[in-house]
Formats: sequence, structure tokens, C-alpha cells
Amino acid sequence: MLQELSVQIVKPQVWVGLALTAVAAYAIYRFGRVLIGALEPHVPRRLLPALKWLWWLVVIIGWLAVATAVAYLPSVPVLFNLGRDIMDGFRHSAGQLVVVIAMALIAWNLIGTLAQRIVAEQEFNRRSVRVQTLKGVVESTLRVVVVILSVIAALQALGVNATSLLAGVSVLGLAVGFGAQSLIKDVFNGFFILLEDQYGVGDVITVNTGQLSGGVERLNLRVTALRALDGTVHIIPNGQINTVSVSSKDWSRVVATVDVTYTANIDDALRVLEQVSTEIYEADEWKHFFLEKPEQQGVTQLAPDGVTLRALFKVQPKSQYAIGREFNRRIKIAMDEAGIEIPFPQRSLNFGGSPIEIKLTREDLGRDPRATQDRGHAPVQPTLTRDPEENENT
Repeated sequence: MLQELSVQIVKPQVWVGLALTAVAAYAIYRFGRVLIGALEPHVPRRLLPALKWLWWLVVIIGWLAVATAVAYLPSVPVLFNLGRDIMDGFRHSAGQLVVVIAMALIAWNLIGTLAQRIVAEQEFNRRSVRVQTLKGVVESTLRVVVVILSVIAALQALGVNATSLLAGVSVLGLAVGFGAQSLIKDVFNGFFILLEDQYGVGDVITVNTGQLSGGVERLNLRVTALRALDGTVHIIPNGQINTVSVSSKDWSRVVATVDVTYTANIDDALRVLEQVSTEIYEADEWKHFFLEKPEQQGVTQLAPDGVTLRALFKVQPKSQYAIGREFNRRIKIAMDEAGIEIPFPQRSLNFGGSPIEIKLTREDLGRDPRATQDRGHAPVQPTLTRDPEENENT
């Protein structure tokens, strides 16, 4: 036996045969474990370990027998003859079908396992968006390929001529293609969305000039799934997407505006705006979101109800919502401290020919509660949750 083994073991075809039989044996073992798992509710619990060990023993003995036959070791007659019988059995349709199903099961599970090992960075950036998007697309595509190849191999094992079948399917596909132009358009659009990295999973987008908005929850070659702020999921075929506005690509901007009354000192209001912008920019909890120093644009509009002041903050994508909320809190407190009034709607009521002036008064409550506000520390920390886009459900 040892002499025969030393002669056969140096042949490359023997090593290839042993490797292929090992893969097939593992596939059959996994297939058997799946069947045992399916039988688990109907089998007494105490018998399950015995079934698992028995199946493991059967697979090991079967592989050793086939390996003996592949290496051609007739000096071990029991294993050699058993291996030849097993190989003859798997040359028939039933054996080939079992191998095909087992191999497809391994490929299916392997794709899922490898996909789970691909973990994107926690920080939101284009690389993490790209990884999350391509992970889902590649996983679904590979599983479709596994199913198609498995069906073709199973049909071949059952004696069906797959070549003629594929020819017939291609003719049918050509006929169906004329009626499925929208599906083809969806796939082509999805391909170019992925290729050009127009947007990805995690981005906040507005589709077709404000018709639908939300965060991209799922993206594949056919559809884009948007999650609105109220939890509604919008499923949009990629072929129906004409324009996309992405609010979270590369960098974002906070348009920090505040209105003051016409009676306010504009220069003082501009100084307060600059002071608040600098405070947020230099605060430890916010400065890592900023990409540039705040830009003060000054007076941008003379509106009917007040004067609009504006500053611009260039920040990390998807951080503009939280920074904008913190700016609103701080600018309100700062304007109160400076005695600068933020306008609110006012109306005049005319009775007859002369206006009637109405004044509302209240009792003196002592110290103004606005004087106790702490601009530097928020009682409720703003989260990074995004704000709704225009025309989005809230």
C-alpha cells in the first residue's frame, strides 16, 4: 500500500482529484446538516447529536473511499471497491443532482458570509457609502448567478439539453425584451449610478426636483429605496430618475440666517452673528465637523418684516442639520442678551377711518427668564439626525 501511495501521490492529477472530492464531500456534509436542521422539530432532541455524528462519520468514510479510488490503491480492497461504487453512483443523475444542490448551498452561504465580513467605516464618507452600496449589489448579483448556474447544472444532470434550452430562452428573452424596455432602462440607469458614484446607501437625496426626498436605504441595479423622515419608504425605479439632488456628497453647507427688526442696530447684530459663528467653530464638540472657517456674508435681504443677516458654514456631509439647530439656539440667546429683537408677525386693525392701537401687558414677573440662558451649553444636545427636505413628509 505504501509503495503504491508513494507512486500515486506525486501525480498532479491525483492531487486535483483529491481536492475536488474534498470540496464535494464538504458540500454534501453541509447539505446533510441543512436537512438535519429541517428535521429538528420532528426528531427527539436526544437523537440529534447522534444523527450529526453519524452523518459526519458517513461523509468521512465516503471521502476516504473515493480518495482511495482516485489515488488508485487496490491494495485496500474494502475502501477501493466502495469508492468505485460511490463514483459510479454519482455519475448518474441522482448523484449529480445532489452534488449540484450541495455546491449551490455552499456558494450561497459563502457569499453571505463574505458579505458580512465587509464592514464599512462608521464615519460617513464617500468610501463608506461606496462600500455599503457595492456590498449589496455584488451580493445580490452573485446570488442570482449562483441560482442560474445551479439550475442549468441541475437540468444537465437530469438529462435536459441545456444548450437547446438556452437557445429557446434567448429567443423568448428577445420577445420579452420588447415589452420590458422599462426594466432594461432601470438596469442601465442603475449601472451608471453605481459606476459614476452619483449617490449611494446613506446619502440624502431629492429625486426629480423635489418630488421625493429621503435617505437612501437600499440601491441596486433596478430600484432605489428612500426612507423619508416619518419612516415612509419610497421605492423608485432607476429608469424614472431624471435628476438627483444629493445633500450629503463630499461636503455640506449650513446657511445660517437670522432676521432682526428694522429698529435694531445692524452693526451690533452683525457682530453678534460673527461672535456666535466663531463660538460654534471653536467649540470642542463642533469644530471637527467644520471644513473651513465660517464666512460672514452680512446683510443679504431687506424683507418686509425685517433685515436678514447670513453666514455660511462649510461642514462635513450630513452634519449640517445638527450644526444648524445649534446655531439657531445660540443666535436666539445671543440676540436676547444683546437686546436685539428678532421680528415676529405684526398686524394693524382699522375700524372706521382711524386705526385703533391695541397693547397687551403683563404683570412684572421679576427677573427676565431669558437672562439665565447658557449659550455655550445646550440642555438637550442636538443629534445628527437630518432635517426634512422640501416636500418631504414630516
